[in-house]
Amino acid sequence: MKCRAGCGACCIAPSISSPIPGMPQGKPAGVRCMQLTAENHCAIFGQPERPAVCAAFSADPEVCGASTAEALHLLGWLEQSTAAAV
Repeated sequence: MKCRAGCGACCIAPSISSPIPGMPQGKPAGVRCMQLTAENHCAIFGQPERPAVCAAFSADPEVCGASTAEALHLLGWLEQSTAAAV
């Protein structure tokens, strides 16, 4: 599957534990990444500062669904389902 232009769900729904420029502690789930532009494109795409987890993410119907809303729902559910119990 090709990434949906302007989706950005993978930069909002999941937590990212590695440092991101402007977010040295990473980002919590459900928080918009500072590097996500107003058009929902990664401002550091292809740059070495981009976290490895972001570079490794591949769009897939199983996690991206058929729309941005569905992707936010599915990625949010996966985040909650795999989060460590506190």
